[in-house]
Amino acid sequence: RRRIPLLSEVDAAVLDKCIAKNQLFVRHYAKGATVHHQHESCSVLDVVLSGKLVAYSLSENGSAIIMFEFQKNSIIGANLLFGENTNYPLNIYGVIDGDVLHISREAVMEFLHDYHFVMRYIKSLSLNSQGMNRKITMLTQKTLRENLMDYLKQQSIIQGSSKIVLPFSKKELADYLGVQRPSLFRELK
Repeated sequence: RRRIPLLSEVDAAVLDKCIAKNQLFVRHYAKGATVHHQHESCSVLDVVLSGKLVAYSLSENGSAIIMFEFQKNSIIGANLLFGENTNYPLNIYGVIDGDVLHISREAVMEFLHDYHFVMRYIKSLSLNSQGMNRKITMLTQKTLRENLMDYLKQQSIIQGSSKIVLPFSKKELADYLGVQRPSLFRELK
């Protein structure tokens, strides 16, 4: 519990009470398993404990667009849990095996009495909003070449090298950029 930043300063007695009521539970998801379906109602806040999840949308031409990637300590559903429309706008599935902590709405309401939890919750809302803003900009205002260069620059910074290793396949990169594979391959050449 203490290794999960979101819950690191929540009172242990409050956590134990929520666990006893089954308001916090961990579920394992195998690679390819769907964690949440598009249009499903959000009733839990998720914290990725291990593995990697993606939120994606299928376009009319059949290509997938990866909108978000969620890795260890990423939070899913913070923006939906208390909204008027609580339905997931995208499908969320596991790219690799992993574990997800599900926290019920009732437990989140209990935790919102803790200042540190509130600040981490707000930070996660802000990070997700910034990620969505970047994705909107990428999909609407930039060319494929600009998006590809931005992505490669970002990976160069993350990997600390001018020579980078793509963290996933070219098909997954095409999905991330929201383009068809042939278009990406032409641009890479």
